Amino acid sequence: MTDFTDEELALDPHFADQFQTGFRPACQLYLISPPAIDADFAPRLAQALEGGKVAAFQLRLKGVDDHAIAALAPPLQAICAEHEVAFIINDSIGLAKRLGADGVHLGQEDGDPRDARKQLGPNVQIGVTCHDSRHLAMEAGEAGADYVAFGAFFPTTTKETQHRAEPSILGWWTTLFELPCVAIGGVTADNAGPLVMAGADFLAVSSAIWDHPEGPKAGVAAFAEMLASKPPPPR
Repeated sequence: MTDFTDEELALDPHFADQFQTGFRPACQLYLISPPAIDADFAPRLAQALEGGKVAAFQLRLKGVDDHAIAALAPPLQAICAEHEVAFIINDSIGLAKRLGADGVHLGQEDGDPRDARKQLGPNVQIGVTCHDSRHLAMEAGEAGADYVAFGAFFPTTTKETQHRAEPSILGWWTTLFELPCVAIGGVTADNAGPLVMAGADFLAVSSAIWDHPEGPKAGVAAFAEMLASKPPPPR
């Protein structure tokens, strides 16, 4: 039997249109920190969370020592708790456990969801980066992840990307699986509409919020307005 890659078995962009499955909640915002922050970042996070509903905040500081991240985290964690926003740590299972975070997000090289579950317990949210791969997403689901992340969908300056996903992967995933999916990579309030309509459960955003010309509160408000105008697809 021949094994085919995701690229060789291209998705029909209208695959999801052929099916009607169960109800899925409306798409929500998943906020990611800027690549670098300092002790003055907490007020900016508080401002952002005043702009509209945010489901989760991921503290993502690549190349920063865990001890330094742990020192920066408590006020951010408190702000998230005050606004009922899940506080997610990027990459580090150990740091997520140390901080008592609500979740951990793992890249493909950052650990196994099974190990994360064993260390963090049944109530912590575990997310996995799956790039543009249906195979990786199914593996993550089988390993016990609580959500999968696809991307990048658009050019982004936040991180170096080697994979470019198409909106059709969101429709394929949400048609066949109940596990939530996150769309990430260059997402803005102006370009996110097709991702929402394709079936994204969450939009992961960073620079569109922190670099918004009117400030982070206005950045979140712009997404809130866009999401309110786009009901979830009838699946």
